[in-house]
Amino acid sequence: MNKLKLTILSLCSMIYGVQAQTIFFEGKEFDISHVKASVVQLNGEEVLRVERDLESLAFDPNKMGETVDEPTFVKLKGVNLENGTVEVKVLSRLLPTAPALARGFIGLAFRVNADNSAFESIYLRPTNGRADDQFRRNHTIQYFAYPEYKFDRLRAESKGEYETYADIGLDEWITVRIEFMDKSATLYLNDQKAPAFLVKEMLGSTTSGSIGLWVDIGTEGFFKELKIIHEGTTN
Repeated sequence: MNKLKLTILSLCSMIYGVQAQTIFFEGKEFDISHVKASVVQLNGEEVLRVERDLESLAFDPNKMGETVDEPTFVKLKGVNLENGTVEVKVLSRLLPTAPALARGFIGLAFRVNADNSAFESIYLRPTNGRADDQFRRNHTIQYFAYPEYKFDRLRAESKGEYETYADIGLDEWITVRIEFMDKSATLYLNDQKAPAFLVKEMLGSTTSGSIGLWVDIGTEGFFKELKIIHEGTTN
């Protein structure tokens, strides 16, 4: 009977998550922005599943720079962080329909403004972490600032300081912690003491905002245990 109840709950959550404008998970309420979101069972525990909604926001491989690194996330309601530390566990899989360019894109958006028109983000490309190609490995972690500084512009104009390598892969839980203060951000992975990535000069136009659980093309993303460990400014 309990298993039946959990199955019914999971199915209802999937339907609710896709159709509704908000979703509840771990006692928190999230707004949905160009994604399909649902609370599901994964390996015996309740997690939040997020997938980019291509009907809501189309992707064009011929206009990649214009149609990736977009506001494709669930956004935490009632939060306005200026500086702080945010942590979440993420797990990424490739969808059966994922294009060849898919990398399991998953991460965090932060300082998301009220209408989702500007934010900062650091995300992962788990397929790159253990690739047999060093160039791909060097692009495992990515920073971008929406809408002006997406990955393609940063890759063309910078000397690689907005991307780096990490030993991560698909279908494994990865603890992501981002500490951001003024114009800098530091990424820690899997509770390691040393930072995995340093952003010394963030380029976004926002100075405060909410937190988004972010995915992109071809990703079946799972999230759990979202924590705001330290807050600089909140509503």
